[in-house]
Amino acid sequence: MTVLTGFAYLGALLLSLGGLALIDRRFRLAFWSHPRRTALCLAAGVAGFLLWDVAGLLLGIFSRGESPHMTGLLLAPDLPVEEAVFLTLLCYVALLGWRWLDRQSALRERFRGEEAAP
Repeated sequence: MTVLTGFAYLGALLLSLGGLALIDRRFRLAFWSHPRRTALCLAAGVAGFLLWDVAGLLLGIFSRGESPHMTGLLLAPDLPVEEAVFLTLLCYVALLGWRWLDRQSALRERFRGEEAAP
């Protein structure tokens, strides 16, 4: 296993996070409109999912799989660094999706209101 292969999954996750950040910047959905609220929301989501993972690991429901594409760095026993990055990606994409849908809904309501005005 080469060092580069060991960082393939983490690199893909970070690249994906970068792409989400570009989308966020372009449409000012989260960090570029409300940075503090976004950081708190993502931190709460990631912390909640990490607690869920730890509980699953302690109960024997989850286990760490082996892959040559992972770094091997662990946050805790059987909890790879990639898991925290993946959970950040998951929460960020959900937040961006929610913000976009919320914005589209508000635009639709505004358009309907303008159509109904005499």
